[in-house]
Amino acid sequence: MELIAEKVRQTYGSLDVLDDVDLVIGSGEIVAVLGPSGCGKSTLLRLLGGLERPTSGRVLLSGAAPAGSLNPLTYVFQDFALVPWRSVAENVALPLEHLAMTAAERAARVADALARVDLVDFGGTYPKQLSGGMKQRTAIARALVVEPAIFLMDEPLSALDAQTRDLLMDDLKRLWTETRFAAVYVTHNVAEAVQLGHRIVVLSRRPGRIRDVVAIDLPLAERHEGHPDLVAASRRIWASIRDEAAIAERELIDVA
Repeated sequence: MELIAEKVRQTYGSLDVLDDVDLVIGSGEIVAVLGPSGCGKSTLLRLLGGLERPTSGRVLLSGAAPAGSLNPLTYVFQDFALVPWRSVAENVALPLEHLAMTAAERAARVADALARVDLVDFGGTYPKQLSGGMKQRTAIARALVVEPAIFLMDEPLSALDAQTRDLLMDDLKRLWTETRFAAVYVTHNVAEAVQLGHRIVVLSRRPGRIRDVVAIDLPLAERHEGHPDLVAASRRIWASIRDEAAIAERELIDVA
């Protein structure tokens, strides 16, 4: 299954947010999207997920979902978006409740998703009892439970401390190795992008246009800090956004 954006433009009144964005996310491919603050990264993700309609252009899915997939697209959010009065297992089961399946089938899917994120022993706990990393693992399990074709990930690690981010990054690499899912991974962090992305799409400052696309062929399992391929990719990306990032930051401060 492919997720395709064709000539996508998005405006809000007189504000131009995205312009002329063409993008294809292929099966089993992780595409990281980054750019200066306010460049339209999260807006693009909402358009790809169908939460908004583009002002012009179109977004479409092409091809069949993988066998066993209950939902072609699913989100993982920065703020976890867990229901506080539901246990970990109940949060993970939430996307299944409107689907026709037996209680045993639902329980089996939940148990499998929890096992894949190493939360088997925490199904009965509640979000307030969890660390930030465990909350995000719960959110990832909730996404995994429907076996999506494509994950839409909106800065999923940005609310976590550095050590927890590293651990979750390792988890995401392992999960991809196991299931070869596709994903759009929005981030402002160049290091995250080169650790996880098969392609890094760099947006210009607003209105966001695709300024550069950086492909990294290195297997995810071999990516580590300081690897020459990642260092070279990081330098290229930062060189392309540094000046615009400084301008975008001043624009945001002026508006505030």
